[in-house]
Amino acid sequence: MLNRLIVPAAVAGLLVPFAATAAQAATPVVQIVKVYYDSPGSPDSGANSSLNGEWVQIKNATRKAVSLKGWTVRDTTKRSDHVYTFGVFTLGAGKTVTVRTGKGKNTSTIRYWGRGGQGTFSYIWNQSRDTAYLRNASGKLVDSCSYNSSRADYKNC
Repeated sequence: MLNRLIVPAAVAGLLVPFAATAAQAATPVVQIVKVYYDSPGSPDSGANSSLNGEWVQIKNATRKAVSLKGWTVRDTTKRSDHVYTFGVFTLGAGKTVTVRTGKGKNTSTIRYWGRGGQGTFSYIWNQSRDTAYLRNASGKLVDSCSYNSSRADYKNC
């Protein structure tokens, strides 16, 4: 009888940390919150205003600032020019940053991918189906957001 009491207690002790870890993994601390993939006016010749009409928003859901230096955002395409890499950038606690496809001046709330000059090939996000991936500086997948609709212009993740 003593063995029966020890085994369940040992197993229960192992399950509690596992359950907490699984719950924590369900909500990334930095997450993709929205992808605006069908910019107004697209498809067109890849005008900068139209390119900047497509974007991905990333939120820091923690109470501490997080350095995004070396973190990447990309779509399903395996092309190297479809990867945005954060330079020195810190996302404040509870703050959101928008990464726009086109060119512009980086701020604390908006970063620019710098795409342009390739006509319709300058766009990153497909207009009907794609996935946005967020990876940390080590290359580990932190979050992703997929959409599959030509009836909407954006996806809340």
